[in-house]
Amino acid sequence: MIMKRIYIIALFLVINYPFVKGMKKLVLSLLGLTMILSCSTKKDNAFFDVNEALKYCDIQIKRTFSEIGDTNMMPRNIMDSLNTWKLVPVTIDEWTIGFWPGILWYNYENTKSESMKKHALHYTNLLEPLTVLPAYDHDLGFQIFCSYGNAYRLTGNEAYRQIVINAADTLATLFNPLVGTILSWPREVEKFNWPHNTIIDNMINLDILFWASKNGGDKKLYDIAVSHAETTMKNHFREDGGCYHVAVYDSTDGHFIKGVTHQGYADSSLWARGQAWAIYGYTVVYRETMDKKFLGFAEKLTDFYLSRLPENEWVPYWDFDAPDIPNAPKDASAAAIAASALLELSGLVNDSLMLEIYRSAATAMLAELSNPPYRSGKAKPSFLLHSVGHWPAQSEVDASIIYADYYYIEALTRLKKLSVKIQ
Repeated sequence: MIMKRIYIIALFLVINYPFVKGMKKLVLSLLGLTMILSCSTKKDNAFFDVNEALKYCDIQIKRTFSEIGDTNMMPRNIMDSLNTWKLVPVTIDEWTIGFWPGILWYNYENTKSESMKKHALHYTNLLEPLTVLPAYDHDLGFQIFCSYGNAYRLTGNEAYRQIVINAADTLATLFNPLVGTILSWPREVEKFNWPHNTIIDNMINLDILFWASKNGGDKKLYDIAVSHAETTMKNHFREDGGCYHVAVYDSTDGHFIKGVTHQGYADSSLWARGQAWAIYGYTVVYRETMDKKFLGFAEKLTDFYLSRLPENEWVPYWDFDAPDIPNAPKDASAAAIAASALLELSGLVNDSLMLEIYRSAATAMLAELSNPPYRSGKAKPSFLLHSVGHWPAQSEVDASIIYADYYYIEALTRLKKLSVKIQ
């Protein structure tokens, strides 16, 4: 772990000091091999048993079914003082309802269990009423692509493909061409005097637009996604690569007004999950466009995230600048999102050294999440403990949260596929 800290310090120097930037290749070359040795993802898999982790997920899912069965509601969270899932109804304003069906589809993909497929179909089909409603906000990607997107990927059901395309078309109605981004929270426009707001979470929802544009949808969906990514890259980030939570724009002429936070500690702080959303989002944008400016930006965001991690740890505090560190809560959801993103990014980078570094870092994140104090174990039916939903509102603080589990099993599934490839 000492060498992990040396590596992160080197990244910090590369990012923040201009005279070191030209030495980035040399710095990473000297330190990268040590990093790889300390966090190996080689085919002997001595560092982390991905199959054991996936088996654990299957056990926890079956435990959830033993407690809730096939209800018409979705698991959302388990607070620290409780040991059963809080269930929420399928409504347009509940942004997390696509994650439980998505978890079931990933588990079906890994287990090939027909009973798991039956459960996944049940919970996915509960979302059908949402597919014919106007856009409430940007969360259609989370709601529909995590559920129906995975359903189509694994079943080939053409009805599901059309549902995803329709959802992408609905999401596109929130795009303001004068601004160049998708409106995130229509309900907050008047409340906060945010004429057009875009939150960093919205980068994840570009995936459904890209997918729809190449699977029978309108090609303009691709253009909207690229515009959103370019405008966000221009206005949503500070010079060091840290992101604001919310970018506020003038809706009539499109100019950027300010960057603020809603769920982070302060406007100028680095909200951990927001940075993880950004890494994930720009990895997707590069995958779909192959435009090198997006690859470079994804790498910059990643290197900055890694440079700010706590000493000898891979799970961040909920905000990297929280004033009560080291007593601030950790956010397992941020680590799970980042791990999944880094595994994909590792397959897209052009440099074999960076491939190993990103893949090793992601594996180390998953290994830390798969052990105490983050693994729920027998305490609760979730996969993970210790996520933070909305600290300023004191909502879902130090809880098990469904999206942490979703990105955890997604990351494990990606790692398993990569492990098969390198054998």
